[in-house]
Amino acid sequence: MTANPYEQNLDRNPANYQPLTPLTFLERAAKVYPDHTAIIHGNARYTYRDFYARSRRLASALAAKFVGKGDTVSVMLSNTPPMLEAHYGVPMTGAVLHSINTRLDAPIVAFQLDHANTKVLIVDREFSAVIKDALAQAKVKPLIIDYQDPEFPQDGEQLSYTEYEQFIASGDPEFAWKMPDDEWDAVSLNYTSGTTGNPKGVVYHHRGAGLMCYSNTLATAMDRHPVYLWTLPMFHCNGWCFPWSLSAVAGTHVCLRWVRAKAMFDAIADHKVTHLSGAPIVMSVMLNATPEERREFSHQVAFNHAAAPPPQSVLNAMAEQGFILTHLYGLTETYGPAVINEWNSAWNDLEPAQIANKRIRQGVRYVSLEDLTVMDPQTMTRVPADGETLGEVMFRGNNVMKGYLKNPKATDESFEGGWFHSGDLGVMHPDGYIQLKDRSKDIIISGGENISSIEVEDVLYKHPAIAACAVVAKPDEKWGETPCAVIELKPGETLTQDEVISWCRESLANFKCPRHVIFSEVPKTSTGKIQKFKLREMAKGN
Repeated sequence: MTANPYEQNLDRNPANYQPLTPLTFLERAAKVYPDHTAIIHGNARYTYRDFYARSRRLASALAAKFVGKGDTVSVMLSNTPPMLEAHYGVPMTGAVLHSINTRLDAPIVAFQLDHANTKVLIVDREFSAVIKDALAQAKVKPLIIDYQDPEFPQDGEQLSYTEYEQFIASGDPEFAWKMPDDEWDAVSLNYTSGTTGNPKGVVYHHRGAGLMCYSNTLATAMDRHPVYLWTLPMFHCNGWCFPWSLSAVAGTHVCLRWVRAKAMFDAIADHKVTHLSGAPIVMSVMLNATPEERREFSHQVAFNHAAAPPPQSVLNAMAEQGFILTHLYGLTETYGPAVINEWNSAWNDLEPAQIANKRIRQGVRYVSLEDLTVMDPQTMTRVPADGETLGEVMFRGNNVMKGYLKNPKATDESFEGGWFHSGDLGVMHPDGYIQLKDRSKDIIISGGENISSIEVEDVLYKHPAIAACAVVAKPDEKWGETPCAVIELKPGETLTQDEVISWCRESLANFKCPRHVIFSEVPKTSTGKIQKFKLREMAKGN
């Protein structure tokens, strides 16, 4: 057999092969545009020279504490400069960044710290109370680094004598960080919301994160030096990888500690924001702003929105205000959005109702995703592209997670048949665009955050007056979806909606608690299975 000439004496070597990683984007931006503004936070400004030096200082200081490959650095931070610096400084040591959802309660945070075996924890004063409670429950005893936001000081308790600015000041701004040994090395850890039991730890690799940066800039039409407003929490899928993506185009991060209407309008007008991302709740906050909170701006702003599509009236109102809308879809397991509703200009000539039907579709695969389809999960065959046949949405490619940390069973199940099983049910349209129809695990997406109906139901079933219950999503113009509980009481018992919500708040984070309660017999099949499709209709009409 003749040897392949293209494989003879043409081996990989340091000159022609380097692992893909998003870390090199910051290094390049700092060299090419050292004086360009990289971060705006309140009155503070950091150039790319500053951003790179501070990230290297953080990496150096962590390395001095023997943080390295295989270690986890957890952060409980708002959208502030340290969160951006952690996205570079932590993996520069070879360690893995674990960003904690700031809306979680102490037991879940404690579980994550233990499961991740956290070695260092950087915590914002705003969240010191929940972290203190979580640490009391956790087995791990990480080094605590305290962050007090100098632009927006918080009243929370200082949990450590190690203060963030002092900590990074001890580091070397010329720290000789090294590339990952392998692009398959883990770069970050993100936990799902936990559909049953404890959440699963989703592991991202350098290759996937690096490729997402290229896709993000293409999907959102980012040119050189975009100005990105941080309305999307950076803890959510690492901010859809935008903390890394912006460096690829030397963009400016406009930090936003809280999503408030006035702060958003001020940022857009003052800093000429070009891009922002978020759930429909961000749209609602802007549209419901008072005249005193609003600011005029003459330029167009690209708004990338995910979660449940907002009502057409909301989309129309946002477009009228100068926002260019792009609908995205993905999961924690796909580094955030990996599907985009690519808009065909020919659709602009359709009737309004037809345009609306096009807008609510999730779309087609990202450039860096190899395949996206809808399959029968039993036969693993693609469903007909007829827009009607229901199947499970499945992904394949480099923008799919490495797997679930310390959970081989869940990992194997999610990759069965060589595809990532999303658990979302949808259809494939004739033009290749997918559209979600339901969620097989009845996840409720409220304000961009996942809420497990099972978790809420478990709390409700503990109430002595409740005989049966079910929780479903109720459409909501502000939040996209909110939990609605349908409750069947035991004979002779009485409850009010306020009493039900108060009961849930004793065991759940507020955003997971039902906002609506319907007292009714819970419809079931002849075998006793709750008919959730009927409950969804009840919730819509209530």
